[in-house]
Amino acid sequence: MAFRGKLRQLVLQHHRLFSSSILNPDSKTPLTSKEKSRAALSLLRFEKNPERILEICRAAALTPESHLDRIAYSKAITKLKESQYYEGIRGFINESIARLDLRSERFISHFVVLYGQAGLVNDAIKLFDEMPEMGIERTVKTLNSLLFSCILAKDYGEMKRIFSEFPRKYGIEPDLDTYNTVLKGFCESGSANSAYSILAEMERKRIKPNGTTYATVITGFYKEEKFSDVGKVMELMKKNGVAPGISIYNVRIHSLCKLKRSYEAKALLDGILLSGMKPNSVTYSHLIYGFSREGNLEEAKSFFKVMESRGLKPDAECYFTLVYYLCTGGEFEAALDICKECMAKGWVPNITTMKLLVDGLVSISKVDEAREIIGQVKEKFSRNANTWSEIEEGLPK
Repeated sequence: MAFRGKLRQLVLQHHRLFSSSILNPDSKTPLTSKEKSRAALSLLRFEKNPERILEICRAAALTPESHLDRIAYSKAITKLKESQYYEGIRGFINESIARLDLRSERFISHFVVLYGQAGLVNDAIKLFDEMPEMGIERTVKTLNSLLFSCILAKDYGEMKRIFSEFPRKYGIEPDLDTYNTVLKGFCESGSANSAYSILAEMERKRIKPNGTTYATVITGFYKEEKFSDVGKVMELMKKNGVAPGISIYNVRIHSLCKLKRSYEAKALLDGILLSGMKPNSVTYSHLIYGFSREGNLEEAKSFFKVMESRGLKPDAECYFTLVYYLCTGGEFEAALDICKECMAKGWVPNITTMKLLVDGLVSISKVDEAREIIGQVKEKFSRNANTWSEIEEGLPK
């Protein structure tokens, strides 16, 4: 406990040392909490120096209570992991835990997950074990966070051990989220058959599976191409009085498209339509992705038109997918039309896709259109303006 007290003093010193000036060096006006979070996120996006990343986080005084701050925490941990700066990660999380305003079950659960994101499962377990020393009770919520941290670290063996030992060891009764998390781990690790024993245990304990439970298991069986088991799970749903809605069928369609079985996914859509069930924008987005990935751009474009004709709105990812694959398929004029529609909504594909489009337009002698696209991208992303200016200078005169 004395160590924690000293650590808290160090944290306060850090907060005084790294003022908000690092977040907004050109202004003398103090930033609000939300402005600090936004500034930190913006800086973290491009920062690669591990120490500088930590300075940005300290200056923002991040708290997991804020959605923006949770994103910033995650971004920082990802970048520090990429640099293999594990001591920095441990120090950063310890500094956060030392703050008395972050001493709660909810926040500790979040830090347990961050350790998993960093691949530091042993540290996550240690934090879980130390909770009573902080005056915080271990609950099913923190147990679920620990299981999820194992999944993030892809340490499925440890997940299995914790699931089998910790509930009994700590007197914690697993809930629906516990089982859904464990099912996710088994299905991600190629052990989808274990789902049957988990589902049987849930039945014994009278914990009713929900849509997420079945969707997770179905995804797992598709991943392992165990199609007959998908049928068994669908029958199990009906037996348990759970009607498979469009979200379950979207999972099936997406899984088939990922396996490059898009025509089977299309047949499933036909069955959905015949049953009177209404597909949604997610349904069509999955099919557009599937057929695009398989090089069948005519089907992809057809589904895009059907989607819009039904009044369903494509999301940004759907636009990005179609633009990218149209470019790789050499259909640059069609890609330009979709890209313009996308950009009109304020969404711009990544630099790789946009470079493909610009180069493609030049290859079919549409240099003016390429210049127009570059101008719009430069206006939207001032940080990349120099890169795009160089690309523009290289265009035919």
